[in-house]
Amino acid sequence: MAGALPLADPAPADGLLPAVAATAAAGRAFGVYVHVPFCRVRCGYCDFNTYTAGEVRGTSQAQYADQAIAELRFARGVLEASGAPDRPADTVFFGGGTPTLLPAADLVRTLDAIRHEFGIAAGAEVTTEANPDSVDADDLRRLADGGFTRVSFGMQSAVPHVLATLDRTHDPARVPLVVRWARDAGLDVSLDLIYGTPGESLDDWRRSVDAVIAERPDHVSAYALIVEDGTKLARQIRRGELATPDDDLSADMYELADDLLAAAGYGWYEVSNWATDASHRSGHNLGYWRGDDWWGVGPGAHSHVGGVRWWNAKHPAAYADRLAAGISPAVGRETLDGAARETERVLLATRIREGIEVATLGAGGRHAVAGLIADGLVDAATALAGRLTLTRRGRLLADAVVRRLLTAS
Repeated sequence: MAGALPLADPAPADGLLPAVAATAAAGRAFGVYVHVPFCRVRCGYCDFNTYTAGEVRGTSQAQYADQAIAELRFARGVLEASGAPDRPADTVFFGGGTPTLLPAADLVRTLDAIRHEFGIAAGAEVTTEANPDSVDADDLRRLADGGFTRVSFGMQSAVPHVLATLDRTHDPARVPLVVRWARDAGLDVSLDLIYGTPGESLDDWRRSVDAVIAERPDHVSAYALIVEDGTKLARQIRRGELATPDDDLSADMYELADDLLAAAGYGWYEVSNWATDASHRSGHNLGYWRGDDWWGVGPGAHSHVGGVRWWNAKHPAAYADRLAAGISPAVGRETLDGAARETERVLLATRIREGIEVATLGAGGRHAVAGLIADGLVDAATALAGRLTLTRRGRLLADAVVRRLLTAS
């Protein structure tokens, strides 16, 4: 099961936001995230808030679209009553779980509700995640016809034994098919990879990256495997059934991916993300990294408006019960103080290619710049021009860079 929700203040039953949040929201970009918490199989490495059909009691996948739509209606009322600005969604992202376990008609119906309650900005990016074995050509065409513009496939690896270790069930040979079907439907395509799986060699990883490049997606994500407490993978490693991921090998894998992707015309724009050009960067994820506002729909989903963050009840049945009772599905809330917002700003802005302006850092952060240049962690020319941008070595040590910017004296 997924980890516990954060400790914070109880969220009010009416969901109303403090006036400070409504005021701060003016002029900020706005996104909508829809969490679909269902999976056909629970992957051994995953600690997301997801459930297989046998784990859900008190609600069902068939009821889920209506519940998400009920929260969207509730959200519209909360924002209006709180005095927040009327903003169309600049981005929409259906994540999970596996959103495409729901019928395409349910996903489109939920997107229509977003359009009705908030509006969707012209040219908005509308993404759904999908597993290669969870969609066919008709599904993708229905999604595109319904307003989706982009699909992000959880490929993870092209190597069968790596997929088996991760408990991924799709056949790697299906990836070219779903990419072609998505292209035929007019959808942009992202392919997601994981590296550092126990038993995965550098040659295995090269095979996966080469397979991605062969499909010419618009966007590529590559994330290092993290062993999360409480997962099947963590138990297997603790029992000695699988080796602990090797940090040095993972670093080699990152550098290999960056080399291969760069040679194929992909530019990094966030530590773990590459795109063919700026127009194909994930606008929704950039909204998170830039500290924009979003409403998160679904069990365990997190939201942020004007410096106030809240999160919903985790279990689908508890989430559904709160909506049926006409109260907010949110169970916890916090208002970020100035120090917390600054920490998050530095943490997130440092990870993206545009970086962070030196002049906006505190005295300690500005003092740290010379040492970061000397250690090859930030680009010297860009830093001297007033903006910090990570070198590749800096990307590998991004957390250390952030600590130095926040703690230097």
